[in-house]
Amino acid sequence: MQSKEEFDKELQKVLNDELPAKGGKKKKKKWKKKPLLISAVGLIGLAVLILRAFGGSQETAVPVSPQPLSKGSVVESITLSGPVSGTDSVDVVSNLHLEVLDIVVNEGDSVEKGQLLATLDSSSLEREIEMAQNTYDLAVAARAENQRARQAAYEKAVQSYDEAKKASTRANILHEAGDISDVEWETAKHAMTAAQKDVDSYEVSGGRVKESAVDSQQVENARFELKNKQRDLENTQITSPISGTVVRVNSKVGRFADKTEDEKPMFIIENLDRLQISIRVSEYSIGKVKLGQKAVISADILNGKTVEGVVSRISPTGEEKGDGSTERVIPITISVDSNDSGLIAGITAKAKVTLAEANDTFVVPISSLVQDTDGNVSIAVVRDGKIHLLAVTTGVESDFETEIFAAGEEALTEGMLYLPNPPAAVAEGMPVTVPQTAEAGTAEETAVAETAAAQTTAADAKAAATETSDASQAAE
Repeated sequence: MQSKEEFDKELQKVLNDELPAKGGKKKKKKWKKKPLLISAVGLIGLAVLILRAFGGSQETAVPVSPQPLSKGSVVESITLSGPVSGTDSVDVVSNLHLEVLDIVVNEGDSVEKGQLLATLDSSSLEREIEMAQNTYDLAVAARAENQRARQAAYEKAVQSYDEAKKASTRANILHEAGDISDVEWETAKHAMTAAQKDVDSYEVSGGRVKESAVDSQQVENARFELKNKQRDLENTQITSPISGTVVRVNSKVGRFADKTEDEKPMFIIENLDRLQISIRVSEYSIGKVKLGQKAVISADILNGKTVEGVVSRISPTGEEKGDGSTERVIPITISVDSNDSGLIAGITAKAKVTLAEANDTFVVPISSLVQDTDGNVSIAVVRDGKIHLLAVTTGVESDFETEIFAAGEEALTEGMLYLPNPPAAVAEGMPVTVPQTAEAGTAEETAVAETAAAQTTAADAKAAATETSDASQAAE
């Protein structure tokens, strides 16, 4: 470090070289163009440049503006947009090709579960039900008649078997006595066997013949058709499956129920007492989203106000983002906390989800982090007029700030000076100068800043003198 006395001597030497000695005359020089006039200010500048040249062998200090390290809060969040809807929403549709006779609700009406929405023309359906009922009745009667006939045939087969069995037994006795021929004996045995097969052809349980599978199927088909028609008749009275608000009516009186405007549902019912926002989160960020995380919701309709919400659902599967992107997104649902939030279903809102939060911790701008080729992170601390790279690790990170922790044995302390925007070529031991106006954390750091500022002044003086001398030589 150059002392004040050495600076004064070098400055005086420069002045002596430019001014004539006592009693002597300064040798005039010939100028090819206009003579170069050197004022007192120019002489001082020349001296400053010369002094800078004399100090050129030393590493030039870089001016910096450090800040004292302090504690604060940092919040990591993600902001996405999505449509607002009711927490419970249903599309009321009808597959009946029947004319709409009456619609008893309008958009905006509140309805209860089971409340009538519309009535369809059921006259043709009632006739179809009568036909289906007759078909079913006939099928049941036919099954009963066939069952009686089968039971009678079975009982007759049993009776025939009993008689054939007795005849076969008597034929055996007579054959052994030689009273009948072998042919008569064989005939009696075959008759009994045939009667046995006839009895075995019936499925019997407890002496009763089981119903025919064909008859039973015909009855079930007729029953199914009848029930479908009856259910369709019930569906001609279209009711609301939930309690909520009618948000859309896409049908009109005189149209067929299954032919609505643009193939939309006849009615859309939503529970607007509690609203929710459907958002799709990138697969790269979904790992930080958890159930129960808080969200701040904003929308144009709120006129600058915000409402609170919470992550209430995370889909277990992802889906395509669309637009030709290979990125996958995961749907999540954010429930709005307030019942009178001012939001309405159908609009788009923004939700800022808080992913992580840290309080009373060391916080620095992300721009202050210095990373080496090995991925190690540090901050540039100003100490004794030089840069010291203090190793750190990061924690919760917002868009502009990050939480830091000491990575080594050296601790972080409040008030220590660091660079929020270090130079691109910052390195350990780099000399720096700190303006006297820079805020210092300790008396020692303040003294360092003042000394560094004095060094800068002397160095600038030398540089200025050198530049002026070079300019003078060029003019000659």
